[in-house]
Amino acid sequence: QVQLVESGGGLVQAGGSLRLSCAASGRIFRINAVDWYRQAPGLQRELVAGFTSGGSTNYADSVKGRFTISRDNAKNTVYLQMNSLKPEDTAVYYCNGEYLISEDGGTWNGWGQGTRVTVSS
Repeated sequence: QVQLVESGGGLVQAGGSLRLSCAASGRIFRINAVDWYRQAPGLQRELVAGFTSGGSTNYADSVKGRFTISRDNAKNTVYLQMNSLKPEDTAVYYCNGEYLISEDGGTWNGWGQGTRVTVSS
């Protein structure tokens, strides 16, 4: 069974950077697609960044040019590099992924528990 664990969150000053990781454990053949979401108190969960196995990526307008999503299949890990952080980026960040787990094309999808990012002014 696959498990996802996010890490890398913490407290950072405005203008600083953080690198979040979404590590998958279990028997995985490849990462098909992963999205990063975030949810701030009182706000709806929003899609921040994502990619597909075809290599396409997308970003929310609010983070475009500042955040970069990437993957390392050898480590079964997806990253979210966050630069030029703003107080508005404060939220709990979650990864949601689809992973190829069998030779016949079977997939697993699910969520991690989240990692908290706090950006101070």
